[in-house]
Amino acid sequence: MFNRRKLKFNQKNKEQQDDKLVPKPLYPNLDQNLEVLHFLYKDCSDMVFRSFVIADQTKAQLIYIKGMSNIEEMDSNVLTPLIQKADQQSINPKTLIEQRLSVAEVTRIESFDACIDQLSIGNPILLLEGNQQGFALGLAKWEKRGVEEPSGELVVRGPREGFTESAGVNTSLLRRKIRSPQLKMKTLKVGRYTQTTIMITYIEGLSDKTLIEEISQRIKRIDIDGILESGYIEELIQDNSYSPFPQVLVTERPDTAVSNLLEGRVVIIVDGTPFVLVAPTTFYSLFQSGEDYYHHFMISTATRWLRFLFLFISLLLPSFYIAIITYHQEMVPTTLLLTMVDSREAVPFPALVEALLMEITFEGLREAGLRLPKQVGAAVSIVGALVIGQAAVDAGLVSDPMVMVVALTGIASFTIPRYNIAIPFRMLRFPMMLLAGTFGLVGIMMGLLAILTHMSTLRSFGVPYLSPMAPMKGKDMKDTLIRAPLWKLNTRPHLTGEYNEYRQDSDQKTFRRQGR
Repeated sequence: MFNRRKLKFNQKNKEQQDDKLVPKPLYPNLDQNLEVLHFLYKDCSDMVFRSFVIADQTKAQLIYIKGMSNIEEMDSNVLTPLIQKADQQSINPKTLIEQRLSVAEVTRIESFDACIDQLSIGNPILLLEGNQQGFALGLAKWEKRGVEEPSGELVVRGPREGFTESAGVNTSLLRRKIRSPQLKMKTLKVGRYTQTTIMITYIEGLSDKTLIEEISQRIKRIDIDGILESGYIEELIQDNSYSPFPQVLVTERPDTAVSNLLEGRVVIIVDGTPFVLVAPTTFYSLFQSGEDYYHHFMISTATRWLRFLFLFISLLLPSFYIAIITYHQEMVPTTLLLTMVDSREAVPFPALVEALLMEITFEGLREAGLRLPKQVGAAVSIVGALVIGQAAVDAGLVSDPMVMVVALTGIASFTIPRYNIAIPFRMLRFPMMLLAGTFGLVGIMMGLLAILTHMSTLRSFGVPYLSPMAPMKGKDMKDTLIRAPLWKLNTRPHLTGEYNEYRQDSDQKTFRRQGR
């Protein structure tokens, strides 16, 4: 019975959606058009219907949403010139509009759906008596945040601009960096009620057409009430939704988005959020920072090695400590072992319980620091960790080495450049500790093999997640664990299908020497 009801409900919703998709044309009669719009926007106190007469001849109606349209521009560039009397006794109102309307962007609309779309983005609608065609005026104006440096992707050297919540501003940031007409942007509307604008951005000739079509089809298949953030799109289009690892790169930086576009990837911009999506992505791409390409290649390579080293520390350090203390004491030098035993003498819990207690407390403090106001968040996270750690040692709940292990683990997790890849490893730390406390080093190896096996099965829009290491691609290895000199990065990574292989001349360093 439940399945039948669900099927009937889904069919009814689909019929309603299909009915909405059919564009209903405007009527020649102005009063009929107003009757429909008044019905659609019933109980909407922010809707404004302004009646006036064009040149004492034709009745007209200006419709807009209060707070989303530029009222000053409407007064000076629309109402004032159109209300003035015409020089001739009778003149076509459309001709008069073309002559007097001083608005840069004017779009002709012929259906109620088009009226709703234009009103929802802030553009006023001008309807005329006796015309089955209206005009959408590009006078949208609403409050939006300025372009600022993204707080989640800070760099020492590089641009200080980040995406905003406005899709128009975000596309302009990309256009400023890529000034070629080959930068294409396909617009889709997703969400039954929100009708959120989704823009699929790519460079024609670099991105594989099948990849673009696959991303478009996945987004078009989304049937949901609303899209409030790009995280909705990310979760609904990724290949394996049950994997904790992100299969789409998320960034707030235009330079990061542009660098991925130049490699043949696709950028998905969602109106209403500064976080754009980049697909496909790989595991190694998530550990790269835009700053890697602004410093000397040796410094960038050393920094990448440091990130991967601290990745293993953040995942495995508590587990190694638990395994060694519990099962493999012979691996510890005698002097250090005596010190550790002495510090643990008053602790009533085994190493596993001790580690879980401290890790959960540390994660709670980190989460509290994120949710509290900025003025007190940092103080709570730092002072709280110091006070609680010292109090736990004095109370005999944990040992001094365990506090140091948890502190090093927390610091190591902060070195991972992207928040969405750091979270899975923070969560995987707990099952790894349970395996270490149960099976020792054998349990750690079992956990690592399980993680590696799972990651090797993942794909991001057809691209292996561990590419170019597995499967091995020699040409693409220049920008994974190491960052080769810029004059060596001659080829783009091979993602899917056909691609434009060469990104620069192979003799860039030679040309530089000849120019000296």
